[in-house]
Amino acid sequence: MIKTASAALFFLVLYGILILPLTSYLHNKPFVEKLGYVPSVTALKIIAADHKELVAATLVMKVLMYFGGLVEKSDKQVTVPPDYMSMSRLLHGAVKLDPYNMDAYYFAQGFLTWDVKQYKLANDLLDYGMKYRTWDWQLPYFAGFNSVFFLKDYGAAAKYYQRAGELSGSDLSRLLAGRYMQESGQTELAIAYLTAMEKGGRNPAIKKNYQIRLKAFRETRRIEVARDQYIKTRRVVPETVEVLVSVGLLTPPPQDPYGGQFYLEADGKVATTSKYAFGGAKSK
Repeated sequence: MIKTASAALFFLVLYGILILPLTSYLHNKPFVEKLGYVPSVTALKIIAADHKELVAATLVMKVLMYFGGLVEKSDKQVTVPPDYMSMSRLLHGAVKLDPYNMDAYYFAQGFLTWDVKQYKLANDLLDYGMKYRTWDWQLPYFAGFNSVFFLKDYGAAAKYYQRAGELSGSDLSRLLAGRYMQESGQTELAIAYLTAMEKGGRNPAIKKNYQIRLKAFRETRRIEVARDQYIKTRRVVPETVEVLVSVGLLTPPPQDPYGGQFYLEADGKVATTSKYAFGGAKSK
């Protein structure tokens, strides 16, 4: 009975700390900032006492619900810039309270890299998680991908992939090292990675986010294949994506699911004005 009363009291205190200030906060803020106010991690650690895991899960759920709302709006062609700073703050707070919360690492990996472009911050967070989730091969796998695809740090990637291979009990490190440890094949690496992330996603909003990004990179790969065929037959780099469409090498015309426009840089590299992110679409 005492334990039950104590737990009930804790939930009431937690409700008062997280929900009541949030309600007031939401009424006075524009949508882009409506992720909500949360006390400092130090304060939450004191208040949470023996319920740190629960409080951490609550913080992660707040972010997931907020992001899920943005994904739904994107389906309706409503672009709302996400409050990435608050999302990052809440997820970092969650892992400080509960360093074993995988959902926090999984989701932070998704937006800190692609959307916020804070690659080192993402790997720092993954390194922190590796100290606690010592059995988990996914964290070094994520960090290895970041090192190859974003940071171009192949030495660090080799170490992360080696650890991932050892923990997974598979030949993962040699497979990735042999196929992806060079500049070539970056789009194929992204497609393989995003496919794995989409399959592993448990939250519908996160899965939807990876599905959109995966579609964008598959379109990128179509353009690359058409570009390479054009170079092979004409011995010259095409100037625009439209050229590839006009000569019949790219049918149907590619569409960026983020609302941007694909284009070719001077060296023939495929890019998009959206930069593969929500709210990133701009005219070229």
